[in-house]
Amino acid sequence: MKIIATRQYKKDFKKYRNIPSKVDKIFTVVNILKKGKKIPKEYFPHKLEGVYKGCMECHIENDLLLIWFDTKKNLIKLIRLGSHSELF
Repeated sequence: MKIIATRQYKKDFKKYRNIPSKVDKIFTVVNILKKGKKIPKEYFPHKLEGVYKGCMECHIENDLLLIWFDTKKNLIKLIRLGSHSELF
């Protein structure tokens, strides 16, 4: 599975890149996606509505969310990363 990060995701990630514990958790979830596996239930994966309709979201931490779009063509697009207040 190929992973593509949007410009906005890259900008969001910069806020966390100097916090190793968060980076490890982010990479854990991204690697699950890259392997084409389902995100475990403890991350509360679910579909979104509204502005992000068609995208998926999971909770990397209580208030650290990852939004992505699965194109179903061996391509996953990382859309956003951040807290509830930043994303919604």
